[in-house]
Amino acid sequence: MVVKNEFEKFGYPPVTVQLGEVEINGDLTPENMTVIDNRLKEFGFELIDDTKSRIIEKIKNVIIRLVHHSDENLKVNYSRYIESQLNKDYSYLSTLFSEIEGTTIEKYIIHQKIEKVKELLVYDELTLSEIADKMGYSNVAYLSSQFKKVTGLTPSHFKQVKESKRKPLDEV
Repeated sequence: MVVKNEFEKFGYPPVTVQLGEVEINGDLTPENMTVIDNRLKEFGFELIDDTKSRIIEKIKNVIIRLVHHSDENLKVNYSRYIESQLNKDYSYLSTLFSEIEGTTIEKYIIHQKIEKVKELLVYDELTLSEIADKMGYSNVAYLSSQFKKVTGLTPSHFKQVKESKRKPLDEV
């Protein structure tokens, strides 16, 4: 709503507004781009106008949607899924992501999955076995091993402390 309203204030009603993406008709003037960017920053958003950064944001959005906001089976081949969603060669996307982000797509996916596991552990509605299955892990041991590698805690220990060990998605 905030993003939509800010664009409308400057005479650029969005055609679509999705996670991390706004489509408008026409081009923003440099002056309006600066003003809208400054306004959006007040709300914790920013405009990204260069092609490589937009591709990186699209990759992140595809992963976040799949891991956090989808009921699709997470036992997918992520490289093929990302490739199909962005219609670009995965090796290009992977190289670009690593250059810009300083980490691999694979590590980014793991961190997103671990954040989702933390959320599910805090909600305490599923067993660890059910969480492992839901998140596409082959078994609980593999999930536990990866969880400990990323967080330094076992899932059961994390569940016990339940401190604010979760990070906002934009900080992962």
